[in-house]
Amino acid sequence: MRHTGAVLALAFAAAAGAAVSAAAETVAVVGGRVVTMGPAGTVDGATVVIEDGRIAAVGAGLAVPPGARVVDAAGKTVTPGLFDSTSQIGLVEIGAVPGSRDTQTSDDRITAAFRVVDALNPASTLIPVNRVEGLTRALVVPSAESSLIAGQAAVIHLGVGPELGWDPVVRAPAAVYAVLGEEGAELAGGSRGAAMLRLREALQDARDYAANRAAFERAERREYALSRLDLEALVPVVRGELPLLVEAHRASDLLAALALAEEEGLRLVLSGAAEGWRVAGRIAAAGVPVVLDPLVDLPKRFESLGATLENAARLHAAGVRVAFLSGSSHNARNLRQAAGNAVAHGLPWEAALAAMTAVPAAIWGVEGYGTLAPGMDADLVVWDGDPLEVTTFPDRVFVRGVEMPMETRQTRLRDRYLDLPEEGELPPAYPRP
Repeated sequence: MRHTGAVLALAFAAAAGAAVSAAAETVAVVGGRVVTMGPAGTVDGATVVIEDGRIAAVGAGLAVPPGARVVDAAGKTVTPGLFDSTSQIGLVEIGAVPGSRDTQTSDDRITAAFRVVDALNPASTLIPVNRVEGLTRALVVPSAESSLIAGQAAVIHLGVGPELGWDPVVRAPAAVYAVLGEEGAELAGGSRGAAMLRLREALQDARDYAANRAAFERAERREYALSRLDLEALVPVVRGELPLLVEAHRASDLLAALALAEEEGLRLVLSGAAEGWRVAGRIAAAGVPVVLDPLVDLPKRFESLGATLENAARLHAAGVRVAFLSGSSHNARNLRQAAGNAVAHGLPWEAALAAMTAVPAAIWGVEGYGTLAPGMDADLVVWDGDPLEVTTFPDRVFVRGVEMPMETRQTRLRDRYLDLPEEGELPPAYPRP
């Protein structure tokens, strides 16, 4: 057991070496209908050249580089990998088992400072489950069941494994997550007004702390409502360096969040926004993006009585940047089905795909992702049809230029029980060393 550390170090070094080797492969995806989501638009019969984990070239009539592995995409659709703008992949394994949930803390000394990145499980079985359906990036957020300001979100990639190593973090923190509306009111003593007061106090304390840190450390500053850890976490927010992701649904709550952002000079992102369409013009005028689930059309609470399947389309028509979220861990893969429903209710097809690719990359500050253009990360999916149709599935998924295995725990179980022997023992559930 004394050599365990050395063995682990060698294992991770070997994984890192494999990642470099795999990412260095040159791949040419040829003959597909390539939806670049960039200035090149959609190119039929195009070739996408991947070198060193990035897009080297995209276009029709490109020569395949010598020695490149060729992927035939004739009759297929090629898009950037999909991006879920609110997920809990890597934080939850089995929802009913507390020991496998790391989404929140009840410690009121750690609210804004709570970092999901410290609890991520890169070996989660839910990563391949979602990846094989085209999801390659996600914003992982904490739960706000215990505190108004839930903590710090992070952007991850879903290419973890022997090929790319075991560090899924792309950007952390990517935002601080808070709630208003009915949920915020419950957490603040029962009133929306109290929730706004608490949030405003926290932001003002963080600004005062940033300006008087030395005095605070000498115990020469007034008492703050939050702990030092939370104040430190909020300093980038009040400086406008980090977005504040606020979940709210009622039109009046959305307007209150916009007013707070203007008052405090915040980079606001609205989440949920079930009644966003009612104040779409105000949101657009403020230049605030919205992340939402386009399938929301039933009023779970009074604050979402105006929910409609046309929400995304109406916000987009008003000029609001819209991105999509699943809010899930197990079923983040259903994001594209939600996008297809948004198209069925008036959102342009290209805008729906952008809401899962280029738009979230821009909102969360993820450079080099979201479009298929030279120099961008080679996260791409080869689909056997229209990616927004429920009967379409990926043929191949690449993350940072590495082709991912199209296998999950579910597929292994399916294959194990698909053809059972008439006599004798069942095959082993898992490979034995």
